[in-house]
Amino acid sequence: MTSDMFNPRGLDFATRTSKVLLVDEDAGDLRILRLILEGQGFEVLTRTTYEDAIRCLEAEPFDFVVVSQGTRAFEGRRVLDRATQLDRHLPVLVVTRSIDMHCYLEAMQMGAIDYLEKPVPPADLLRSVRGHVQYDRLQMRGSTA
Repeated sequence: MTSDMFNPRGLDFATRTSKVLLVDEDAGDLRILRLILEGQGFEVLTRTTYEDAIRCLEAEPFDFVVVSQGTRAFEGRRVLDRATQLDRHLPVLVVTRSIDMHCYLEAMQMGAIDYLEKPVPPADLLRSVRGHVQYDRLQMRGSTA
């Protein structure tokens, strides 16, 4: 078995900065989340439309995705769905302006790792991102040892 079998995204975890895709139709929320993550050393790519986010997911690898639910119609579902199709291990956090139990259950069933209400406390955002990125790195390192 090669290490590529355990590292489907081909990421070099020993030397690479973790890359996060942020997707939110609200430019103000997007800016705040970006500043929090960049302040902690993450490489962040932002998108304000779900279609652009899907194109990004298809074009390059990410370590983590944060996507806004959108409205109660859960427009962010498309990004969550595509992310899990491309890489079932890619952690996706869904954020929302108001918690909707139906959207919460749907997001979790689709593979989201968490569902947080805006404004997302910086500590909660960082705990979610760091925890999953570090866990993935440990899993990948353990698999290639």
